[in-house]
Amino acid sequence: MYLNSLFDPHFSLLPLLLAKLGLFGGRVIVGPRGELSAGALQLKSAKKRVFLNVSGTLNLARQAADAGVRRFVFVSSIKVNGEATQPGHPFTADDVPAPLDPYGVSKLEAEQGLREIELQTGMEVVIVRPPLVYGPGVKANFASMMRWVARSIPLPLGAIQNARSMVALDNLVDLLVTCVKHPAAAGQTFLVSDGEDVSTTELLRRTALAMGKKPFMLPIPAFVLEWGTALLGKRAVAQRLCGSLQLDINKTRQLLDWTPPVSVDEGLHRATEGFSQ
Repeated sequence: MYLNSLFDPHFSLLPLLLAKLGLFGGRVIVGPRGELSAGALQLKSAKKRVFLNVSGTLNLARQAADAGVRRFVFVSSIKVNGEATQPGHPFTADDVPAPLDPYGVSKLEAEQGLREIELQTGMEVVIVRPPLVYGPGVKANFASMMRWVARSIPLPLGAIQNARSMVALDNLVDLLVTCVKHPAAAGQTFLVSDGEDVSTTELLRRTALAMGKKPFMLPIPAFVLEWGTALLGKRAVAQRLCGSLQLDINKTRQLLDWTPPVSVDEGLHRATEGFSQ
């Protein structure tokens, strides 16, 4: 097995991958999740963005092909599809890409470059596009949410009726291992999630339950939050809190005979266990 270090902007996937892969004997690379978070990329030059998320990935893939690696599994991002979905109309793996920020654009460019390398060299490429990944040691916005819940801070999020897909770290790793081993994965692009979409209100409630806390949420209508954040120039914050982002993982389930092994509630329990404010 040929496996490079795999780092998420929020935590490393490598230890879990190594444990799951065990003594699998193929020659495989699991490509980088992303060297910089989406927010960090906003602050970097276009040249730096291309080098980190595109050139770095493609250089690694070319070296892998030269070394005789059979399969390259690339962890991309759902941002390649876009930033939001309409209720009942989830993203699919075969949608026309529509990235809206530099991070999503760089991931798409990396995907396209990998497909070209696949055609040129015969090395199998598998692409996986996850949404928000959560698990032990998660940081950024998800960690902030856990701190709010742990401190019983009143949140104006008690009446949000959106639907968002997420993926527990264990589920993502399980799918990556499946993509390493499954013959039908070669040359495919897959979406991944927990298989259950939740609203922001429901996520907060279930996170509180996992932490043994009572949620303190005020039933403020979503349109009021959207109006208020727009006045403050924070429209993107409202989109993440009130908008929907759903993934259709039927292709992943059917082609790979894969089912997420960890439920949302179990994933939240693992993410919050031992959480320190």
